[in-house]
Amino acid sequence: MKVGLYFGSFNPIHIGHLVIANHFAEYSDLDQVWFVVTPLNPFKKKESLLDNYQRLEMVYRATEEYDKLKPCDIEFSLPQPNYTINTLVHLQEKFPKIEFALIMGEDNLKSFHKWKNFEVILENYTLYIYPRISENKISTRFDNHEKIKHVDAPIMQLSSTFIRKAFKAGKNIKPMLPDSVWKYADEMNFYR
Repeated sequence: MKVGLYFGSFNPIHIGHLVIANHFAEYSDLDQVWFVVTPLNPFKKKESLLDNYQRLEMVYRATEEYDKLKPCDIEFSLPQPNYTINTLVHLQEKFPKIEFALIMGEDNLKSFHKWKNFEVILENYTLYIYPRISENKISTRFDNHEKIKHVDAPIMQLSSTFIRKAFKAGKNIKPMLPDSVWKYADEMNFYR
């Protein structure tokens, strides 16, 4: 089985995340996509994050209707800050029969050379890249790399940051979230 790992804080998970993940599950050679909920991204401030298990609950609710999309809390038990290479090594030990790949936006590929042990990741895992609208050019070191697959997925201009700000401003953001996530966030009074 081949599993694409879609890392993020998912604060909150929104329809853009689901559209991209479902596209990879349906239109690539990946059998499943796992949403790896990150407790602390080394590049983000922790204060703006909801509790780990609240974000995991939203991912669980968002994916429960999709057979090929799964929540994953593997990073909750790993040392912080979380580095992708450590998570990959841990997952490979835990699931030796699964072939893992990484799913990331084109914008993340631009800074990929700054990731801890990025060369080891590229040696052992395929990167599936979805398009993003952005300013900067991607490093030429990754042009035509055999382990990097650009997938013609839909371009989503929706961000969790935008949703949190809109929530706080009292805007109706219901169409941007899976219904079950909207209900949970509304009930729990998140982001207000």
